[in-house]
Amino acid sequence: MNTQRSFSGFIIAGAIALIVAAIAGFYWFFAKSPVNIVASNSQPNAAVFISKLAPVTVSLLANPDKLQSFDSSGEISKLKTSLLAKSGIDYKQDIQPWLKDEITLAVTTLDIDRDPENGRQPGYLMALATSKPEKSQEFLQLLFSKRVLAGANLATEEYQGAKVIYDSSLPESDSLAGAVIDNFVLFANNPKVLRDAINNVQAPDLNLLSSSQYQKASEQIPKGSLATAFLNLPLVAQWQGLDLTEPTYDSEIVAFTLNPQGILAETSFFTSSEIVPTSPPLSKPVGALQYIPASAGLVISGSHLDNLGDGDLAKLWTQAKTAISGSGTDIISRLVQPLTDVQKSQGINLGQDIFSWVQGEYAVALIPRAGQSIPDWVFVTEKSENVPEAIGRLDAIASSKGLSTNTIQLDKQTVVAWTELTTATQKADGKNKPSFTVEAKVKGVHTTSGNYEIFTSDLATIYEVFTTKDKSLINNRNFQDSIATIPQPNQGYVYLDWSKSQHLVEQQVPVLKLIELVGKPFFENLRSLTFSSYGNEPGTLKGSILFQIDH
Repeated sequence: MNTQRSFSGFIIAGAIALIVAAIAGFYWFFAKSPVNIVASNSQPNAAVFISKLAPVTVSLLANPDKLQSFDSSGEISKLKTSLLAKSGIDYKQDIQPWLKDEITLAVTTLDIDRDPENGRQPGYLMALATSKPEKSQEFLQLLFSKRVLAGANLATEEYQGAKVIYDSSLPESDSLAGAVIDNFVLFANNPKVLRDAINNVQAPDLNLLSSSQYQKASEQIPKGSLATAFLNLPLVAQWQGLDLTEPTYDSEIVAFTLNPQGILAETSFFTSSEIVPTSPPLSKPVGALQYIPASAGLVISGSHLDNLGDGDLAKLWTQAKTAISGSGTDIISRLVQPLTDVQKSQGINLGQDIFSWVQGEYAVALIPRAGQSIPDWVFVTEKSENVPEAIGRLDAIASSKGLSTNTIQLDKQTVVAWTELTTATQKADGKNKPSFTVEAKVKGVHTTSGNYEIFTSDLATIYEVFTTKDKSLINNRNFQDSIATIPQPNQGYVYLDWSKSQHLVEQQVPVLKLIELVGKPFFENLRSLTFSSYGNEPGTLKGSILFQIDH
């Protein structure tokens, strides 16, 4: 039956959805009924079952029932019901009595039988901590007995002292295997995956705990983390069928914790190569942010754009882009899409003509407008000795493209506009000569204010910069709250106002729409996210993402 054939894949996919939704939605429920919930473990105990060559290991370190108690909208209950709908299992009666404080899911191997001739079948393992192994064994018997009633043929075997139950009538790719070992209920999509998990316990040098990468990564997990994810990055790329040539970073750990401002995801990337910070650490937000309107949807701030292509973040971005799209992409050309459009339409090489001379603070912002498919933009940079020459070069480039350079007074502020002049002709009437009108279309604006040079996409945007300066982003309460959680010093911030930029981000990262379906309660109430990198440990790039949630 299709129901049974799809069950193993369904339970694996369902476990991923449950973990993501539980963490993603929790802060929304927590904010309504604040209760101090701390994970009982800082690290997943199920790591003893997982191979040190596993590409991905994800763990929820809190009981879903504790999270559900704050779920006034019933989203977690609906999710659990939908996941078990085809199994004939009742969560409250059959699982809740024994389920403890850990659910771990891992992609354990890229190919179960290691035979490329018959295609590649990844191995999946799910481990659920149990407080009552006897009850768990009863659940296992119940689950597989229902599969027998649905037409499956079952087999049992004793392996290393453990009783393994699995489907013997279905193709291995559609199989489900289960066992209760120590204080865990294990499920896998193939009995061989379960045998390997048991071997990993018997031979500790095979499991994840013996991996030097994992040992180093686990030291970065904060106490009280509600969930963790460990990724072996080259193996993740292989799992996705990608070829990472000379990857800089070999592994990553992500830990999710709660704080008064939202959900904090702290991540560390590890490498054996020498990494160079993109810029010197900053002990406070850059002054350029005073010229960024609070209406901005996406803001990137920091210092030293001249080093952007060679620093640690650039190498991470290149590796990430390869993993996402299958091809490496220059970080400079992908910084923000509207600036890339400027580069194409006006003959400006962002790397050579702009970023190369930005040796101080900077801020880049996109401002979505109703009715506009492409947002307006603002670029602010701190003055330095080479700035006048660089701006003169930009004016020359504009002139070479047929644009006029005009000085304009705008609300007592002198600005320079790059304009494209066009004429419109009105037909002559009788003996009168034809009349002409000249129209100017602004292609860009720049001006000086204090110690900063400011560039914008049009006159209306630069007018907003100066008329709403007292309501700039740096004075915005949401922005102040979001960066307050990020450690200092750091290398600057990437700030995304979700309500303003959701459509823009979805265009750039289409897979995000699929993620939104899984974490619907979270994304419906997401206010903003803020990213920053920091730290100076050799071989480690650390960063944090704060997700702010509307209460």
